[in-house]
Amino acid sequence: MTGATNPKTRAELLAFLDSLGIAVKTHDHPPLYSVADSQALRGAIPGGHTKNLFLKDKKDSFFLVTVDEEANVDLKQIHHLIGASGRVSFGKPEALMELLGVVPGAVTVFGLINDSSGKVKLVLDATLMENAVINAHPLTNEATTSIANADLLRFVEATGHDAVILKVSG
Repeated sequence: MTGATNPKTRAELLAFLDSLGIAVKTHDHPPLYSVADSQALRGAIPGGHTKNLFLKDKKDSFFLVTVDEEANVDLKQIHHLIGASGRVSFGKPEALMELLGVVPGAVTVFGLINDSSGKVKLVLDATLMENAVINAHPLTNEATTSIANADLLRFVEATGHDAVILKVSG
């Protein structure tokens, strides 16, 4: 695998977004490791807040499934929806760092900036994308970046990925 041998920093991500003419707002906070941590600290950050599933199938294809933090995802059935070869499991932390340049607890759609080889297929949940503003970690779980949903799609395309929007949550 080739990937994020030199992962981008938060500053590089924000500079990339700026170069695309995408305005974002980033809120700093203590490290967050779970949805519960995030909800406890949230305060007044409007919009949809993300939960990310880094998955792999039996043929070593990788998927990043980004859903609303409260969404329920049936991991026994999702492979039918996302085009995986058989059932999926969570990708290992080493693959997560190699492909998306982040550690567990900081998984984010913004990690696609590090997947220059295009190995990760992104699936955005249709319910999440109903929000005008989407919130995700900017490559670190010590901040949350708010981005307009249309601008998120522009970011994804600018990284060379397809933004596949599917209803994957129950």
